[in-house]
Order: sequence, then C-alpha cells, then structure tokens
Amino acid sequence: MAVVRVLEDSQRYKLDGSDDALFYSEPRFVHHLDAGFRERLTDLYRQRIPPCAVVLDLMSSWVSHLPEDVDYQSVVGHGLNQEELAANPRLDRHWVQNLNKDQRLPLDDASVDATLIVAGWQYLQQPETVASELLRITRANGTLIVAFSNRMFFTKAPQVWTDGDDREHLTYVAQVLMAQGWPKPEIVAEQTRSAGVMGLLGGNGDPFFAVVARKPLG
Repeated sequence: MAVVRVLEDSQRYKLDGSDDALFYSEPRFVHHLDAGFRERLTDLYRQRIPPCAVVLDLMSSWVSHLPEDVDYQSVVGHGLNQEELAANPRLDRHWVQNLNKDQRLPLDDASVDATLIVAGWQYLQQPETVASELLRITRANGTLIVAFSNRMFFTKAPQVWTDGDDREHLTYVAQVLMAQGWPKPEIVAEQTRSAGVMGLLGGNGDPFFAVVARKPLG
C-alpha cells in the first residue's frame, strides 16, 4: 500500500538533528508523565485491550503502564535504549530501532492485536510510514492507542509538534492515521487530578490525550 504524505518537509524539521540514538544512549529510569496521567492510561488499556492479546509497546521504555493483574499472550517492546527495555518486566521480547531512520517494523502482517505509543509520536519525522506499517501488522479489529500529554523534549520534536497546541496535536495524529487507511479514530482529551494534597485541593495533573483507532474487519 502506498504511503500518503501528510506533512511538508519543513514540518519534519527538528532543532537537534543529531542521531536520536545518541540522545537516548543513556537510560532514563524516571517517569516522564505524572501519576494521574499514568493511572488514566492504565485504565484505558484495561478497557480497550482484551486479555490474551498480542501487544506491541512501540517507542517503549522501562515501564509499559499495562494493568498488572491482566495477562496477555505476549508483550513485544520496541525502543531506542537497550537498558531501559531490558529492565521492563512486562516485555517478553524487545528490539532497538530508530524509527526516524528505518520505519519498517520487523513483524509479520496481521500479527498484533494492540499497539501502544506513549509520549512517542511527537518525535516521529516520518509518521505516515509508521502509521502504514502499523496498519499492516495489526489484525482485523485490532487497536492502536497513541497517548501523550503536553510535555516533550523540545529540541527532538519536529516542527509540526512544537508549533502546534494540544488540539492541533490530536487533529494531526488523527489525520496521519486516516490518510494511511485507519478509520476515523476516537479522540480522548481529559484533565487529570494532581497526586497528594494538591489533588485533594483540586489541583490538576498532566492533561491526558489519546487517539484510539481500530482496524476494520475484512
């Protein structure tokens, strides 16, 4: 299937054009999103990913945010840091690959039930090809969940992301997916509550955004 371009070349530009592998060469064993966001993400996974599914955690790290009490047939991880992936207890296997250099996923056609991308889409410079590959590897009625907040490594995000606001980010992800053949996705935009005392006082945590797409039957 031909890849449909959505972005202009200028929108793929990022301030730090060095090899992404260098930026991620040192492991970061920290949470990049707050507790409220992570709790909402786990709830969404519980609702949308059936037990015994084959799950792909694309652009993963040392944690996958999947419900601890749910068993899956297998969880396959991908990322840019070998140490982080090796430390992730939910991954049955994993591989390292720079998707900004090579978008071809080493997975068979229709072999995955659910793909997760958390705080990763904003770094893709060739999102159209990645979206096309995800459609190829996803089984009929399979799910793709792209989740993010308003945080980023600014110098590593392409201009389409750094120039956009939250609503534009959601629209952009949906447009890229639909251009490659995914049906119109569901958009989730919610405000989470801060942890601890601030949450009790009504303080907000990281905003929660997700684009949820399902591959059609047939």
